[in-house]
Amino acid sequence: MKTYTLKPQDIERRWWLVDAAGQPLGRLASRVAQILRGKHKPTFTPHVNGGDFVIVINAEKVQLTGRKIEQKRYFRHTGYMGHERFTPVQKVLGKHPERVIEKAVWGMLPKTTLSRQHVKQMLKVYAGPEHPHAAQQPAPLVEAK
Repeated sequence: MKTYTLKPQDIERRWWLVDAAGQPLGRLASRVAQILRGKHKPTFTPHVNGGDFVIVINAEKVQLTGRKIEQKRYFRHTGYMGHERFTPVQKVLGKHPERVIEKAVWGMLPKTTLSRQHVKQMLKVYAGPEHPHAAQQPAPLVEAK
């Protein structure tokens, strides 16, 4: 048997709609990352962008388990010595809830140029229940529990 390699002309993309309301952040992010890479397809090829588009709605209603809402902080550095900045997740959820999901999904992907494409072009996150992608007819992603 020969190894199958996905070619760009053979890629079939779908649009998935994920409702983040009441879902744990980590489980949601790992499933979305899997779909963005295309690992749910039998034609998965690591070096080809064969994944699907994902629309995440209700980002403001995502759940954080345990005491993460009080303890989790995001780190960034300004570039100057001693200028580390820590932002609590509660503050980020209040101002830009879509960034929490984007950052969690980015953490689940390999740090490559292909993964940057996945996050920037194929992941669409919205704080509320409305999204402008109705023309693509996204199918709801139903998880088996």
